[in-house]
Amino acid sequence: MRLVERRFTVKAPVEKAWDHLARVSEWPSWARHIRRIDVTPAGPLTMRSEGVIRLTNGVRSVFRMTELNPGVNWSWRGPFLWLTIDYDHRFRSLSAEQSEIEFVVDVTGFGTRVLGRLFATIYARNIDRAIPRLVAEVEA
Repeated sequence: MRLVERRFTVKAPVEKAWDHLARVSEWPSWARHIRRIDVTPAGPLTMRSEGVIRLTNGVRSVFRMTELNPGVNWSWRGPFLWLTIDYDHRFRSLSAEQSEIEFVVDVTGFGTRVLGRLFATIYARNIDRAIPRLVAEVEA
């Protein structure tokens, strides 16, 4: 079930957008609902990348990479209560100086209709607040 889908444009080449977002441990600078993200192994994202996201409300979530196509997309999967959440981060070049970024969040598991909607409401609110800060950082 698709929970959230956000698509937005940044005034930056796709390589710059990818490089900025791929520094996952730096996300709290624009995603203020995140307290900290620890990614292993350190360095660029790989198919072996996994991590722990700690939110400001105390919730902790683990993720593991499920797909990696450099410059195009990466996906990771993590649990939320009885749900499995799939997060896809997609990039598309619109021109030499403009890119599109898309966040897609899907869910499966027990309680998808109820818990999924609750998760989607909270996540959508947080990401809608974070996207303008992310755009400003990428464009800086």
